[in-house]
Amino acid sequence: MAFQNPSDDEIRALLKRVKRIAVVGLSPNEARPSFGVSQFMQRAGYGIVPVRPHVTEVLGEPAYDQLADVPDSVDLVNVFRRAEEIDAVVDEAIRLKLPAVWIQLGIVNEAAAQRAVAAGLTVVMDRCIKIEYLRLML
Repeated sequence: MAFQNPSDDEIRALLKRVKRIAVVGLSPNEARPSFGVSQFMQRAGYGIVPVRPHVTEVLGEPAYDQLADVPDSVDLVNVFRRAEEIDAVVDEAIRLKLPAVWIQLGIVNEAAAQRAVAAGLTVVMDRCIKIEYLRLML
């Protein structure tokens, strides 16, 4: 069965309960979508935790090499990586028992999304968190 995103009501509820977002692939380059989207979410009141190797900080926040290195809990993993790199991120999120994964617009990995849902995670795929925030929360 093909993966289906949560309903608008479920996405709205997710955005309301999320406080801290780990952003895998958050670029320090201001021209990259990951930077602009994360900056918007930070300004909207969410805590942003950059997860990107070889970077010390992004958006004024300390960066971590991998999800397992992030201190304290995160409510959502927002992923800006190529489709073939989603499996490793989802597997780490499952292993760490993180509650939700958001796979950004234009990125599709059906098998990883279904594996995460089967493990009990909330998954949104091929949607932009900033667009959905603007559509559902304002």
